[in-house]
This record gives sequence, structure tokens and C-alpha cells, in this order.
Amino acid sequence: MHLAIKHLTHYSYSAPVPYGVQQVRLYPKPTRGQRLVNWSVTVEGATQQAEFIDHHRNHVVMFTFESDVTELTIRSEGVVEMTDTAGIVGPHEGMAPLWLFQRPTEHTRAGKGCREILRHIEGEGDLARLHDLSTRVHSAIAYETGKSEIAWTAEDALAAGHGVCQDHAHVFIACARAMGLPARYVSGYLRMDGQDEQSATHAWAEAHVEGLGWVGFDVSNAISPDTRYVRVATGLDYTEAAPISGHRYGAATENMDVTLQVTQQQ
Repeated sequence: MHLAIKHLTHYSYSAPVPYGVQQVRLYPKPTRGQRLVNWSVTVEGATQQAEFIDHHRNHVVMFTFESDVTELTIRSEGVVEMTDTAGIVGPHEGMAPLWLFQRPTEHTRAGKGCREILRHIEGEGDLARLHDLSTRVHSAIAYETGKSEIAWTAEDALAAGHGVCQDHAHVFIACARAMGLPARYVSGYLRMDGQDEQSATHAWAEAHVEGLGWVGFDVSNAISPDTRYVRVATGLDYTEAAPISGHRYGAATENMDVTLQVTQQQ
């Protein structure tokens, strides 16, 4: 199956911005079950300064704002060929050692809420226990947009009882690591059935299972990723896999608009 993606992020500022820098992780990863047919990333209002592959094998492009910019547009688009692998990404690759993915971060530190979920985990073997974990996290956190904060930790989301895909992924990762299994965050695209226009990118988690390698778990939709899921960036948590991240100087307020289309090509 071929998925065509058009993703545009537009920033407007209330006053000229003297300086800013952004890292863009918007190139899908060539990996098992996923092949880039064509892809491009363009930016208006900024100048490219560097391009590299980071320790998570993310394709990163760094831009600095043009002087006193008031608008910035980031456009990524292309076609990706997808093959179903039943959610299995395969063996670990890249410069980051596997043990690194067992290390908790501020967003994925297991506390009282995670320990309560883990107390009830059932299943024969790691894979079955991870599927049970996904189900329990899905039940513990109702999916509700507009009611969570980007800085929430896994424990914050569990205490609130609601969140979005980022929160589901962080809680799953925190619990998987507490079980002694490597786990990581994934940002990417999801083709939603009957809905080409979307308001945001998607996020899910992967855990490393002996004999299988990395296996994906989309807690928000209670399934393992299939041919509708395009992997873009991975990291220990959201901060390392965010599609766009950076800093700017000045007192200007920011408004961000996102348009996203994910369609299946015939």
C-alpha cells in the first residue's frame, strides 16, 4: 500500500522575531515494512544550517529564523510504500545501545500510578504481558483532546485520568521499563479510516521483545501498528522524537496552524 502525505505547519508571530532555531524531524524512516518512494521538506522564513542522522537514526534538519521574521512555514510531503509486519519493526539498529531504552526520563518515570497498573499485569511471556499492559493503560486514560499539557509526565496523565496519544505512549513506556523491558516513543503519521484531513501527527510506543525485536503498540487505538502507520522519529520520550522543536527569542506571541492529509494511493 502507498500512503501520500501532505503536512504543513504555519507559525505567525505578533511581532518580528530577532532569532530562533528549530530542529525538524519529518523524514519517515526507511525500515522494515516502510520504504520512501519520494519525500521533501521545505521551510519558508528560515535558513537551513545543518542536516544529520542522530543517535536514534532520526533524520534531523536544523534551521535558523531569518532576521525579524513574522511568519514561518514548514512543509513536508511525499509518498511512502507500506507493508504489513503485524507491528514488528525487527532487530535493534543504530548507535544508541539497547540498555539506554530502559532508562527512565522525566516524562517516563514510573511512580505510584504505574506501579498500580503493573500490579495487575497478566500473561505468559513478555509479548502477552505487553499487550495486557496496552489494554490497561488504554482503560486508565480516556482519550480527550485539549485537556492535557505537553509537559505532563506519565504519572500526571494517570492522576488526571485523561490525555492524548503522547500521554498513552509515555505511560506505556514508563511501565514497560519498570518491567525491565526496553521501550521507546514513536512519532509519525496515521491514515484514519474515512478521514483524510487531520489536525495533528500521531504517537505510539515500541517495546523490545526477545526473539522479535522492536514491537509497536498504539495504546490510543488499542492495536499494534499496521500499514496505516508511518514511523518518522523515535526517542526515549516525546522530547527526542517531536516532529518540530526549538527555541526563539523576543516577546512575540506565537500562533500555530497545522494542516495534514494522509491518503491512500490507488
